[in-house]
Amino acid sequence: MTYKVINFQGETLHCHLSGALVWPSTQTVIVSDLHLEKGSAFAQRGILLPPYDSRDSLNNLAVVLKNSSANRVICLGDSFHDQSAFERLGIEEISLIQRMTTFRDWIWITGNHDPDPPTHLGGQVSMEFALGPITFRHIAKPQANMGEVSGHYHPKARVSVRGQYLSAPCFITDGKKLILPAFGAYTGGLDVTDPAIDVHFKKGYNVHLLGQQKVFSFPKNALSKKRRHEANMIL
Repeated sequence: MTYKVINFQGETLHCHLSGALVWPSTQTVIVSDLHLEKGSAFAQRGILLPPYDSRDSLNNLAVVLKNSSANRVICLGDSFHDQSAFERLGIEEISLIQRMTTFRDWIWITGNHDPDPPTHLGGQVSMEFALGPITFRHIAKPQANMGEVSGHYHPKARVSVRGQYLSAPCFITDGKKLILPAFGAYTGGLDVTDPAIDVHFKKGYNVHLLGQQKVFSFPKNALSKKRRHEANMIL
């Protein structure tokens, strides 16, 4: 199955293989950490990567929106890699964003990389957004107890399967909090056993790991810790 069905705060949500969270009853799609134009930001520092990350991320999002018939989209911050990312977007990418935002209720949550997202692409900008029993923000708050959905950490998990280790992006939730994987390309990941993530889940959690063809679910005690030589990304 290309998504995992979970119950979160009494609501049925789909953890999609793409990294998107779909809330069918409200026709809402939630994505986090697109990091548009990260590739061009790297190029400015002399790190040359294929310059198609923004186009690929936006095309992937367009497919999710089409398949889910969503009329609301919530982007959980760091949609743009930096404050000048919009200036580096190509005409095709700008047009695609505007087409997606035109006929939908689109919310850009502010992030640490994009505290002031461009408004002329359509949609509204907000630090947080509440819908039903769920509050959406970029970074999880330790004091938030119920119904929080966030991003920022680009969570990934490592498991042992048939004697081999698999590490992949994942959703992580304890039923009260839910952290999404990064949706964008070139985004790396932070292992869920890292204290920066683990501090938000005092009583355990489940991860929903993004495989090649399906979403796999594991409890915390089934995970393998990051090996010493494995570096975590810099947020």
